[in-house]
Amino acid sequence: MNQTGFAVSKFVNRNGIISWRVAGWLHGVRIRKNFKTREEAGAEKSALEMKALHAESGLRAAATSLSNEQLREAEAVYRRLEGRTRSLAFYLDFALSNYRDPAQDMPVADATREYLALRQADHEQGHLSHRQFTSFRCEFRALNVAFAGKTVSELTAAALTEFFKRGNASRKTYNNRRGLLSAFLKYGVLKDWVAENVIVKVPHFRGVGHRRGSAPTLNAKQCADIMTWAEENHGGALVPFIALCLFAGIRPDLYEGEISKLKAADVRLDTGVILIEPDVSKVRMKRSVAIQPNLAAWLRAYPLDQFPIMPRGFRRLRLKFRKQFDLSHDILRHTFISMHVGKYRSLGEAALQAGNSESIIRKHYLDLKSTAEAEEFFGIMPQRSAAPEAAPLAAAQTVDVAA
Repeated sequence: MNQTGFAVSKFVNRNGIISWRVAGWLHGVRIRKNFKTREEAGAEKSALEMKALHAESGLRAAATSLSNEQLREAEAVYRRLEGRTRSLAFYLDFALSNYRDPAQDMPVADATREYLALRQADHEQGHLSHRQFTSFRCEFRALNVAFAGKTVSELTAAALTEFFKRGNASRKTYNNRRGLLSAFLKYGVLKDWVAENVIVKVPHFRGVGHRRGSAPTLNAKQCADIMTWAEENHGGALVPFIALCLFAGIRPDLYEGEISKLKAADVRLDTGVILIEPDVSKVRMKRSVAIQPNLAAWLRAYPLDQFPIMPRGFRRLRLKFRKQFDLSHDILRHTFISMHVGKYRSLGEAALQAGNSESIIRKHYLDLKSTAEAEEFFGIMPQRSAAPEAAPLAAAQTVDVAA
């Protein structure tokens, strides 16, 4: 018998005392209880009906210190474990051993500001190039815009993948952005801003950095036009800078390139060499660059004591020059190396002059220029044959790259 209904009725005992009886069946067991008042009997009836309901639905009453929300979460967790062979305690132990909660919910803006301060200190101490520091700064600016109001722990692999693709980026640019954020998130793991570096789940394009072929270069006619322009504009102020980059292959970067650190005293016309000291060289290795006859003529016509390598307003003048001829960053240096190989046919000598390895010279500069064109290139001479008695106004001042 499975009836679960209960009723409260008035019952007269043998001694004449009136009681209130609760009677019914609970899964085959007959229940009869007497109470002095109807209210007590009603309470018992409700309790028995609740037991019957729990028994039918699989629920039961139990004393617990858990809140209602905690009980519901525990029940939901057990339902998720259906069909698994391990206990809840096993999965909890695993999570506690392998997962660390972030120590704090650090906003992206605050985190990037702190990390950028570290990289700025590295830059000021010479451990990080200006270009690399600028890359961090630009990438963090974009990150703060894309994830405004977010915390570091909210950066997901899917969201970062789309962030790296912004602006229809090339694979190389994508990889560069990924590398910058990877370094930042590694620092975030150390600071407990995140439990893991999600960059490991972001795709990486392999082999992208090894696809560059022959270096872009200028022909001899273009080089002659450039030097003519340099003589005829801005009082010849840019002649030494352009000549050193074009005819000696000095790395031309404005902030961290060799040209920005080269001292006039290291350009030795008397011995015919340019000394690139370790603190000037990109690879921190000393080298000597032979001064070609045409470069010597240019430097005598525009002596460095009157025409500084980086004159006043250099940043502005250099920008005008690059726009005038639509020049890429290292094209002057690339042209020198390719012309040197074309004239002397020696990979080893070109490597020594340029501060590269022979394998790089062979891969990117071999057979780009003929001997005839190289001779024409190294035959480009200044219109001005003698140094002026007085320094021209445009070049008489010292460096001011902020102009």
